[in-house]
Amino acid sequence: MNTPDRLAEDLLRDLVPQVLGVLTRRFGDFTAAEDAVQEALLAAITQWPEQGRPDNPRGWLIQTAYRRMIEQVRSEQARRRREELVARREPTDRLSAPAADLETAVEREDTLVLLFLCCHPVLSTASAIALSLRAVGGLTTAEIARAFIVPESTMAQRISRAKQSIKAAGSTFRMPDAQDRPRRLAAVLHVLYLIFNEGHTSSAGPDLRRVELSAEAVRLARAVHALLPGDSEVTGLLALMLLTDARSPARTGPNGELISLADQDRSRWDAGAIAEGVALITHALPRGPVGQYQIQAAIAALHDEAPTAEKTDWPQILALYEVLERLSANPVVSLNRAVAFAMVHGPLAGLDALAALDADPRLARHHRLDAARAHLYEMAGDRRAAAEHYRTAAKRTTSLPEQHYLALRAARLGEPG
Repeated sequence: MNTPDRLAEDLLRDLVPQVLGVLTRRFGDFTAAEDAVQEALLAAITQWPEQGRPDNPRGWLIQTAYRRMIEQVRSEQARRRREELVARREPTDRLSAPAADLETAVEREDTLVLLFLCCHPVLSTASAIALSLRAVGGLTTAEIARAFIVPESTMAQRISRAKQSIKAAGSTFRMPDAQDRPRRLAAVLHVLYLIFNEGHTSSAGPDLRRVELSAEAVRLARAVHALLPGDSEVTGLLALMLLTDARSPARTGPNGELISLADQDRSRWDAGAIAEGVALITHALPRGPVGQYQIQAAIAALHDEAPTAEKTDWPQILALYEVLERLSANPVVSLNRAVAFAMVHGPLAGLDALAALDADPRLARHHRLDAARAHLYEMAGDRRAAAEHYRTAAKRTTSLPEQHYLALRAARLGEPG
């Protein structure tokens, strides 16, 4: 259940990218705008619990961040050039308060423009994705570090350098033209993919899902698809999100407990989302070139179209994972392929496939490797080994629903938990 504090946190997370887009559009300085928005966010966190949430939280954040921005423009010697830029854009008397069109500007697709700005060609793909997850996805540095499987300090440095690089490039707040857009698109799609994944299965905290993140990722994916309807990977990503999100109603029980895919009530899946996702990926695959999002969407479609878990077409899923593994160096893909291999060739063969992943430092101490190994040991009838790995996985995940699920699996095998 969401507490008032959690609801306020979710609201702020949803509003921050919008406010950041407004200020960046207005002042033309992404780095300074983010500083101002972060100060406004801190003010909201400290003032709202005492003074009450304002009737118009978005307008409040815009006003507060705008004032912080004006203070920076007027008082800091190092930012005089930005003050001159603002003065040229707007009459001086309009600096005293936000213009009337600021609120209207929020209604534009500022978040999509901000996303393409964060994926500037001057940045490496990894840096662009990290910065976008912070500015657009509203994820914390720690959450982004977990997604990249790197230390938090490393991720903080990467984000800081990315902001400075965009500032040095003198980028403007606008959609890239047709020539520049393809250079940014891969990073944009990866960002949306990671935002959706964090929303679909939260990496930490008491809730399995963060609906505001997955819904925003789907919304932005639809916007990119409307912009580039002929791009097969854009279509594939949107299809993947719809096919995956369609299972959400059946993923948790009455008390928020996690329900595995095999045990879900498939009648609760969103048939409309499945139909749309299947239609999208059916249309995209023959057009090519085939990319990783299309392959993942095809795998999701096979799961969604199976009437029962037992009738899942695992041989075809395994074949698709083998293609995906060649397209992507992601160790999680190799882990999923190993599980699919076990479903086709038996759990012992799957355990052998998992053993090859032990040397990969990106999966060292990752709970999903232990959870997969536990599942295969359970399939093989080794209850003691399965319980041990379920308990280890429960200790290593920071998601409370996953902890409870894994600990319960261990307990049900008759081992002390």
